[in-house]
Amino acid sequence: MNTRMNTDRRRRKSQEAIKKALVELITVKKFDQITIQDISDKADVGRRTFYLHYMDKFDLLDQLIDEQMQEMRQLCDSSEKDADYQEMGLAWFQYFENRALFFSAMLTNKGSSFFRSRLLDFFLQELKNTDVQNPGKPHPKTADPDEVDIQFLGAAIVGIVEWWFEQGKPLPPAIMAQRVGSLLERNLQVK
Repeated sequence: MNTRMNTDRRRRKSQEAIKKALVELITVKKFDQITIQDISDKADVGRRTFYLHYMDKFDLLDQLIDEQMQEMRQLCDSSEKDADYQEMGLAWFQYFENRALFFSAMLTNKGSSFFRSRLLDFFLQELKNTDVQNPGKPHPKTADPDEVDIQFLGAAIVGIVEWWFEQGKPLPPAIMAQRVGSLLERNLQVK
């Protein structure tokens, strides 16, 4: 059993080193220019070790993004049911700040457009979780005029997060949450 624990620990350490290497490389190189050898060298693991954990760099990126989206979903799910947009925004921006290297790398010009679309999907789902007409009830599956509002606001949130990182996080998470929460409340008010 001790051997199994050591193997699991080595596996996790290797995976973490590989993920960290990819994120660090994306801060200096475009994803398309990064090779498996670059990642292996930066992580100080062999290519064989890389391939034990991932099929290719796209699989690595996909798993890395999935982990972040799952953590964000858990953050939202664990929030109080009656949390307002500012409280939720604060949780989001604190999360972004705590994982600044990852989000900055993914959202700046060297990041992946795939990540941007996944982040947009996340925010759209969060906005759809509350019906604009009936707060607290699930949003209907059929498209309606409110869908335009949700699409607009989801894209706006992603744009604000991109701006925040591109500008070097000029405002603290609490101020960002207050501003974003205020904009959401104003635009998603009960009609």
